[in-house]
Parts: sequence; C-alpha cells; structure tokens
Amino acid sequence: QVQLVESGGGLVQPGGSLRLSCAASGSIFSINSVAWYRQAPGNQRELVASVTDGGRTNYADSVKGRFTISRDNAKNLVYLQMNGLKPEDTAVYYCSAVLRNGVRHWGKGTLVTVSS
Repeated sequence: QVQLVESGGGLVQPGGSLRLSCAASGSIFSINSVAWYRQAPGNQRELVASVTDGGRTNYADSVKGRFTISRDNAKNLVYLQMNGLKPEDTAVYYCSAVLRNGVRHWGKGTLVTVSS
C-alpha cells in the first residue's frame, strides 16, 4: 500500500505560479511512476504530467512549457511547478502512483483556482 498526500493548492491570479507537492509513504520502494492528474468541474480527469522511476517525463500538450514535474526520491516527494497559470488550469489536482505490480493509488487532491 502507498499513501499519497497533496499540498500547495490555492488561489492564484492569471500568470502566477504555484508549486504542488505530493508526499508518498508506505511501500514507496514499489512505486514505478508518479503522475499528476486534474479534474475540472464537469470534465473528466486528465493527465497533466508524469515521471518514471528513471526520470523520464511526459506532459499534456496544454501544459508543455509551463509546468514541470520532478521527484525527490530521498524525501519521497513529487512536485509540480506550475508557471504562467491560466483560468483553464483551475481544477482539483491529484497525485497518482503506479506500483510495479500495476496497481494505481490516488491522493485526495488539492484545489487550484486561477482567477483575478
């Protein structure tokens, strides 16, 4: 089992920045990849960014060049640096980890609101 806790969400003006953190605990040695997803009201949950255990990253086209995912294995943390935020980035952001056995775990989410 893996537990994931997100933090860092909040209200920010358009063009601003936020850094989300995801703290992992439990069987962290079994984590293969970690990703950030988001879900806006009325929309399906979508992949924002992911990073593998080897450090390979992947981004949604809508956030390329603005968001950066990184992981600190020593601290069991995964970050999502979000710059140039737009109102359409408003959503609940979820941290998700896929274990080596293929099981996916989710955090409870953190709300990001981009508004003037």
